[in-house]
This record gives sequence, C-alpha cells and structure tokens, in this order.
Amino acid sequence: MSGASFAYRDITESRRMRGFPTYAWSLVAYNLAVILWGALVRATGSGAGCGGSWPLCNGDVLPVNPQVATMIEFVHRAMSGVALITVVILAVWAWRVYPTGHRARRWAMLSLVFMLTEALIGAALVLLGHVAKNESVGRVFSLSTHLINTFLLLASLALTAWWSHRAFDDRAEIPPQNRGQLTTGLVALVLVAMAGVITALGDTLFPAHSLRQGIAEDFAATANFLIRLRVIHPALAVTTAVYLAVIGLRQLRASTTGPLRTLSALLLGLLGTQIVIGTLTFLLKAPLPMQLAHLLVADCLWITLVLFTSERLRVRT
Repeated sequence: MSGASFAYRDITESRRMRGFPTYAWSLVAYNLAVILWGALVRATGSGAGCGGSWPLCNGDVLPVNPQVATMIEFVHRAMSGVALITVVILAVWAWRVYPTGHRARRWAMLSLVFMLTEALIGAALVLLGHVAKNESVGRVFSLSTHLINTFLLLASLALTAWWSHRAFDDRAEIPPQNRGQLTTGLVALVLVAMAGVITALGDTLFPAHSLRQGIAEDFAATANFLIRLRVIHPALAVTTAVYLAVIGLRQLRASTTGPLRTLSALLLGLLGTQIVIGTLTFLLKAPLPMQLAHLLVADCLWITLVLFTSERLRVRT
C-alpha cells in the first residue's frame, strides 16, 4: 500500500510538472503583450489617463464615462494586475513541483520578486507624474529603472520556462574570459534598450515632420536634451549588434546540433531583423506600428540572448 501511494504521488506530480512548461511559456508571451500595451500608453500620451491616482482610475475601481486615453491606461493596469496574479500562481506551482535547487524553481521565485517591483515602479511613475507630456530628467531615470526591471522580469520568466522541462545539472562553467564576453553582451543590450526608451520618449514628445528636420534637431544647440540624446541609440545599437553577431557566429560554427546551435541561429536572425526594423523606423519617422514591432523584436532578442547565455555557461569548451 505504501509503495502504491508513492507511485500514485509520483504520477500526480509528473502530470502537474508536464503542464508547467506550457504555462510558463504562456506567461512569457502574455508579458510581452503587456509590455507592448505599455508602449502604446506612452506613444499615445495616455499615461495620465487615470489621473494621478493608483491603483484606482480617477478615484474609481472602474472608469466612469472614460475618454480614449483613460481606457488605454485602464486596460494596461488591468493587464498588469492579471500578470501579477499569474506570476504568483507560477511561483507557488514551481515551489510545489520542483525540488530545492532546481533552476525552474529558483527563477520562478525571482520572477515573482521582479513582478512585485515592476508593480511598484509602475505605481511610482504615476504618483510622481512621470507620464504623458513630462519631459524631466527624473522621468528618464524612472523609465530607465522600469526598463531594467522589465528586462530582469522577462529574463526570469524565460529561464523559468526554459529549465522547467529540463533536468538540473551542475556542469562546469566556461572560462572566466568567455563569461566576461557574455556578460558584456547582456549589459550592452540593456544599454541599447535604455537608449531606445529615451529615443522613443523624445520622438513622442518632440515628433519631427520630416527626416531632414529630425536630423537637424538632433544636433541643434537649443534642442531639448531628449532630442540630442537620440543620436546615441543607433550608434550603440549597431556596435552591440556587431559584437553579438561575432559571438553568435562563432558559436554557430562550433555547434553542430542541440539547443545552443538553435539559439545561435535565432540570435543572428533577430539581430538582422532588428537592424532592418530599426532602419525603417528611423527613415519613416517612427510610426507607431514600427515602434511596436521594434520593441517586440528587441524583447525577443533579449530573451534569446539570456537563454543563449544560460545554455552557453553550462557547456565546457
């Protein structure tokens, strides 16, 4: 009877674990949607759609006779609330079905931590007034902090999903110099994203009516600092893309099969796609659909680089 009970429990736990990877990957996709809607809030100037109150919307649980900006902001808050609840479920589920020390369990716990800080930072943006037409230096710091936390959240969710259907192992890590190369790539991509946030904010607050006007404003001495900072993003993006492409190509040539080869190819493909979309976004004066596409590919690129790094760190060279 005792042996049968243990066998039944093992089968039950196995079934619960089998559904976990699907749930974890669905949360990655859902949070990408939340991020894109947040970009829509910024691009449409709807950040103050619910006024200066949080978590209520203009003092109400549900907006009364809402304007378009109010609905856009309210939907973003509702999506964020759902994201918080689903990550709590993720953390509890991982805690119950994975043993202590398993990477999926560890990253699920960190996902919950970063989801909570994401909510706090989002609230701070509203309460500090760093929304809508605010062009202060404080808003730049707030958005940069928000971006870093969002990237950490995406990384944690992706690593939870990645390791949820794989056995835990402790293979020797690669040499320190190679770890430094990978860390440099991750930091560089975060800096590119931060510069992109500043560029997007400048394009929203000070839109250019033509490509020539935009370039002239970038170098004008009297231009707002957000406009002058726009030139940093493309230069940093191209440099980082070349750096990551070299790493990806080397790994692609070194790997014949396995997930690392797949991730290397995906990394290179996303880098090329992002360069094309970024160039078109610049030439077309950053229309909203291109901004959203640029952001989506950037987030997918970050997730791929995180998974590439995680997989690369466990392969002896």
